[in-house]
Amino acid sequence: MRRLVGGVSVVTAGRGDERTGATVTSAQSLSLDPETMVVSINKTSSTWPVIARSRAFCVNILAAEQQAVADRFAGRGGLKGAARYEGASWYELVTGSAALHGALAAIDCEVATIVEHGSHALILGAVRAVVLGEPGAALVYADGRYGTHG
Repeated sequence: MRRLVGGVSVVTAGRGDERTGATVTSAQSLSLDPETMVVSINKTSSTWPVIARSRAFCVNILAAEQQAVADRFAGRGGLKGAARYEGASWYELVTGSAALHGALAAIDCEVATIVEHGSHALILGAVRAVVLGEPGAALVYADGRYGTHG
């Protein structure tokens, strides 16, 4: 699966000092009726317990120029929790989850269903708000490298 090109998103969760998030290539639309997103989160990730407690998350679809944000939320440089939000501009959506200014889209969700399997949890989110950014090239990832599409 490392060879498959995936769009890069940052999943954010929590508020205040409890804020955290993760860089993922496993966020996708599941259903239009009802509007549902699905993300896969490793259960050892610091993001997993925050989503489980807060019952909300936001999928921020990254633009090509937001690689530094992707790196921070992937844990590069050792940043954790709320420190990952530094160096970018954020705002809150309906659930209180953080949306990234300049993202191609921000999709705010309430947790509808969680399916735990092995090392990961599949989290189905009922879409509560969608903010579309300016059209542009998307950040993608494959085989250990970033690229762009668009």
